Amino acid sequence: MSELIKDIEILGQQEQPKEEQACETVRVSKTTSTGKSRKLYIESYGCQMNFSDSEIVTSIMEKEGFDTTSQFEEADVVFLNTCSIREKAEQTVRTRLSQFNSVKKSKPEMMIGVLGCMAERLKEKLLEEEKIVDLVVGPDAYRDLPNLVSKVDDGQKAVNTFLSKEETYADISPVRLNSNGVTAFISIMRGCDNMCSFCVVPFTRGRERSRSPHSIVKEAQELFDQGYKEVTLLGQNVDSYKWAEDLDENQKKAIEKSEAKDIVSFAKLLELVAEVSPELRVRFSTSHPKDITEDVLYAMKKHENICKYIHFPAQSGNTRVLKLMNRTYTREEYIDKIDSIRRILGDECGISSDMITGFCTETEEEHQETISLMEYVKYDFSYMFFYSERPGTLAEKKYEDDIPLEVKKRRLQEIISKQQELSHMRNQLDVGKVYKVLIEGYSKKSKDQLQGRNTANKVIVFDKKNYQKGQYANVLVTSCTGATLLGEIVE
Repeated sequence: MSELIKDIEILGQQEQPKEEQACETVRVSKTTSTGKSRKLYIESYGCQMNFSDSEIVTSIMEKEGFDTTSQFEEADVVFLNTCSIREKAEQTVRTRLSQFNSVKKSKPEMMIGVLGCMAERLKEKLLEEEKIVDLVVGPDAYRDLPNLVSKVDDGQKAVNTFLSKEETYADISPVRLNSNGVTAFISIMRGCDNMCSFCVVPFTRGRERSRSPHSIVKEAQELFDQGYKEVTLLGQNVDSYKWAEDLDENQKKAIEKSEAKDIVSFAKLLELVAEVSPELRVRFSTSHPKDITEDVLYAMKKHENICKYIHFPAQSGNTRVLKLMNRTYTREEYIDKIDSIRRILGDECGISSDMITGFCTETEEEHQETISLMEYVKYDFSYMFFYSERPGTLAEKKYEDDIPLEVKKRRLQEIISKQQELSHMRNQLDVGKVYKVLIEGYSKKSKDQLQGRNTANKVIVFDKKNYQKGQYANVLVTSCTGATLLGEIVE
């Protein structure tokens, strides 16, 4: 693999989430050779939704005569599917574009496209700032890629950042870039209506719109029939998923008030997907604390194959800061939801979080409340960052980014240290227990060992014996590190 991408993960290899890594994983397309005339290279940054979108892009481009490659030097067209959640994420893309520049000088016919949230945020401005870029495409405009590529082939620059009010890709069968053939993503909705003051997502992905449950269940069934054993239902806020057919205006209003009958809620959707087969595991991401209901928790409890793991972003442990963030819940309300999870699903349900340190005007005492919340919940792992002001957000318009960088970094290190302590403690509680593990492939260190995840989303590594990926195995946890469980298969 090229020196420029030696640290980039080929899509399909599984990684253990790390505290510092959320939205910073980078994945590249795998190589396919079916004799098509042109080659496409996709480099995807950020969240699972971006990785899922890259599978849709691949499907669209394959029908236009493209194979894919994991070596960008071989590509005729290079796409960077980008993230805008933090300044660092965008700077990473700009650095990558500068690295491509030297390659394009020796191969001027290579087409460079920027897709996703950064494209949506900057639009035509990106063409002005990054001369190497030929096309700019937002996350709702991928159907237009063949037309846009044709324009660039004709010597023009091309831009489409139109945001749709409807579900955009429900009828497209993604090309599964997940090469292990065991796990897959299913997008159930797009966009976000929450308007958290620090977040650009509502501006880069548009308003919430849910996908038909019939198409979701159909996709899950097709994946299971193809040999996949786990699906992850994706949305910026899955708990706000709602679907009803042929709605009039009164029914639409009733949906918003949760009064309409015969509406498929997220809890009902979870059950519908779980009923595809007891051998198909179901995960989901992401939940919003204001929207998750006990119906969802009871659906998880009812079905063994709905994994007992919830990504439950808190962002802060202080009510005043949460109000500034426009999170629409208090510390106490968040804790009440945590208590419900523990009461209904038990202490073994995995819980993870997102945390931001150094938000505008955050005091030292309020920072300590975040640490005390972490201690109360005892998260299995967290994604943690210091606050990064994003242009166009409510926070950027209303508040001063007044916390010094060195203070932000120091507070971040404190919550990382606290999470490392909690993760190790939570993992130690698993030693001596037996878990059903879905085997996803070899461990990173040895082909004599396999790895998979238990229901709580924890990676377990064990000697392979006669097992192989795609199978379930009962594994006794014998020891642990702060990030991984180690065990042995028990028959």
